[in-house]
Amino acid sequence: MTTEMTTEMTTTSDTDARRVEIRAWLDANPDPSPRDLAEAGLVAPHWPEPWGLAADAGLQLAVAEELAAADVVAPENAIAIGWAGPTIVEGGTVEQQQRWLPGILDSSAEWTQLFSEPDAGSDLASLRTVAERDGDEYVVNGQKIWSTWANHSQWGILLARTDPDAPKHRGISYFVLDMATPGIDIRPIVEMTGGNHFNEVFFDDVRIPVDCRIGDEGDGWKLANVTLGNERVSLSEGGVLWGMGPSASECLDEISRRDAGADPITRQRAARAVSESFVIDRLGDKIVDAQVNGRDPGPVASIRKAKADVNAQQLVSLVKDLAGPDGMIGIQNSDAEELDVWHWSYLFSRALTIGGGTSEIQRNIIGEHLLGLPREPRPDK
Repeated sequence: MTTEMTTEMTTTSDTDARRVEIRAWLDANPDPSPRDLAEAGLVAPHWPEPWGLAADAGLQLAVAEELAAADVVAPENAIAIGWAGPTIVEGGTVEQQQRWLPGILDSSAEWTQLFSEPDAGSDLASLRTVAERDGDEYVVNGQKIWSTWANHSQWGILLARTDPDAPKHRGISYFVLDMATPGIDIRPIVEMTGGNHFNEVFFDDVRIPVDCRIGDEGDGWKLANVTLGNERVSLSEGGVLWGMGPSASECLDEISRRDAGADPITRQRAARAVSESFVIDRLGDKIVDAQVNGRDPGPVASIRKAKADVNAQQLVSLVKDLAGPDGMIGIQNSDAEELDVWHWSYLFSRALTIGGGTSEIQRNIIGEHLLGLPREPRPDK
């Protein structure tokens, strides 16, 4: 970390009144439940009160440090806390926030994201799922794909086209969907790992109350960018496999254990992976630095995601190769993530450069927003 960055990345002092208050609360609540943490505003401290602490980035870092020091783990509910929640905070009414944010913060409700479609992945605005207004409801027909955990989520964030005659970015609306609503057909997608994270979701005359629309009709694209911006930062900050499987340090420990220095070529592969891991960590520092100083971390998050995804593939591939002939054999079923983590990680890592925005999309963002290159031609404009 450079001296300049160290100077910029300031957090609250050890005697700051806000930090002392957090520490005192943790002392008084040594084993807090998810609900306790949510009610104290410690799950998403950057959210406005009463849901968070309206914390600046320095206080957010202090909260994270105090939770870690107290050996307290905040609820993990990635799609809900990372993507759905910030959008509801941004565009939802007070009633909508009161309805959904408590369950998001204490992880009592799981959420899925219903954005991508078979013909609308990277070009999300070309989505074809339709929501037609019928009195106090919308009637939804269409299909979504790659919907993580849709098969055991209670709620979903849904993008659907409400005005087919408007320009494609302006004819989309944003909804919260009860996944138990009649007319929803969820079909699990079995990955080559043998497990199932993703699903296809079909809508056949699914009725959504108007009060489940977030923002005004036609505001969906603007709100989707709130979600996607949080998604990009969240995925870029996750573990080597987006928070699943082994961490980068566990990969490096395994590489060392399996004697990567046995021959020069393998040694160079290991050195490259270690060097890249160091660079990715420093990019993570830059993301925090941007947040602390009120700058948009998105473009730097795109750099980190593009590099981290490739690095993760290199790390788990090297671990697999160091296993020798045994690396050709592995468990491939729904329990593989727990029973054979290295084989599972090797197979799952193939998805990293696609999910959450492809590497090509990340490079477009880097070129346009950081390097000032001309925007990619848009024939639909």
